[in-house]
Amino acid sequence: MILAGAAAGGLVGCNSSGSSSARTSPASAVVRHKFGSTAVPADVRRVVTVGWNDQDFVLPFGIVPVGVRGWFDNYDRLPWVQRSTAGRPLPVVSTDEIDFEQIAAARPELILAIYETVDQATYRRLSEIAPTVVQPAGRRDEETPWDAQLLITGQALGREDRAHALIKDVQTAVDRAKTEHPEFVGAVLVEDYGPENGGHYLIGKGDPRRALVDALGFATQQQKGELSEEKLSILDRDILFVLGATESQMLRSKLFARLQVVKQGRTLYTSFESDLAAALSYSGPDALLYAVDALVPRLAAALKRRS
Repeated sequence: MILAGAAAGGLVGCNSSGSSSARTSPASAVVRHKFGSTAVPADVRRVVTVGWNDQDFVLPFGIVPVGVRGWFDNYDRLPWVQRSTAGRPLPVVSTDEIDFEQIAAARPELILAIYETVDQATYRRLSEIAPTVVQPAGRRDEETPWDAQLLITGQALGREDRAHALIKDVQTAVDRAKTEHPEFVGAVLVEDYGPENGGHYLIGKGDPRRALVDALGFATQQQKGELSEEKLSILDRDILFVLGATESQMLRSKLFARLQVVKQGRTLYTSFESDLAAALSYSGPDALLYAVDALVPRLAAALKRRS
C-alpha cells in the first residue's frame, strides 16, 4: 500500500493514524516535526517552499506559493502545474542554496522545508522569518515518503481532509494498475538516475524518486548510490529505467549497449527535460497521477519482452 509510508512516519494527532498535528483552537494548528513543533495560524495564504519539491505538495490544496525553490527549469510548464497556476510562473526565492533574504522579502506566513536537509541553525533562521515546518520526526533528510509529506503539508495548511482525499485518489490509480498488471509485483526494476554525463547512480527502495514504481509492486536491486562502468551488469534485471538521459546518449557506452536488458528492449529512457522525469522527481499527488498514466503502459510493454 502506498499509504504505508505515512502511517509509519511517526505522525501523531487527531483523527487518523497518519496525522501530524493537533488542533489547539479554531485559529491555529500545532504541527509536530523533527525539531519539535510549530504553531501555524489558520488559513495561511502566503507560503514559501524551501524544499526541492515542496511546491508540488502545496499546489493541490489550491494555494500558489509566493516563493519556491528552483529545481527543474520546466516546472512552470508542466501540465499539472499549469492547471493550478493558470500558467503564471512561480517566484523563485532560492536555488542551490537557501536565500534567507529572498525568503524574507516574500513576506511568508508559513515556510515549508520538508524535502531538504535542514539543520537546527537553518531551522532557527527560517523560523525567525515565519513559522517553519520541516520533515516528520524519524524521517531522514530528503527521504520523507510522498504521502507522509502530503499529510504534514495538509496539516500545516489546515486541510488534512483534503490531504487524505488526494492520497486516496493516487492509491486508487495505483491499485487499478496493479490489478491490471499483476506481473509488476516482484519484477526487479533498476532506476539509473541522472546518467547523461557518463556516471550512474542507482536509486534505492524507499527513495521518493522511485515512490511510484515501489508502490506498483516492483522489487529493487540491493545496490544503491554511485555505480562504476565496470559494474554495469548490476543493471541487467527485469527492467532498467534510465531517468535523465536519452537512448542515444546511453548507447555511446559499448558496455551499456551489450546488456541484455538493453538489447531486448526492456530499458525505458526519459530525459530530465521530459514531463515524466519531472513528475517522478517532484512526486506530488497530481504529478504521480500524471506519471501513472504515462509510465504504466511502457512498463507493461517492457516486461512483455522478457525472454
